[in-house]
Amino acid sequence: AEPAQKNAKTGRVFLFSSESVNEGHPDKLCDQVSDAVLDTCLTEDPKSKVACETVTKDNMVMVAGEITTQAKIDYDKVV
Repeated sequence: AEPAQKNAKTGRVFLFSSESVNEGHPDKLCDQVSDAVLDTCLTEDPKSKVACETVTKDNMVMVAGEITTQAKIDYDKVV
């Protein structure tokens, strides 16, 4: 008889999924804004902690999340 741990490791099944959107999709814009916020924070303060998401609808862009940084960010300029 084999140990229970060894059996558990070989019996696992994994499901991999990913999202794919076409060029011009709002998610592409949102990813660029979130990346720009992160890059701006890290450029001014390499110790920044950034966990932000960007959402958009019609003529509105909203950046939400948690950002801990000493950097002074002009979000209007970044967005």
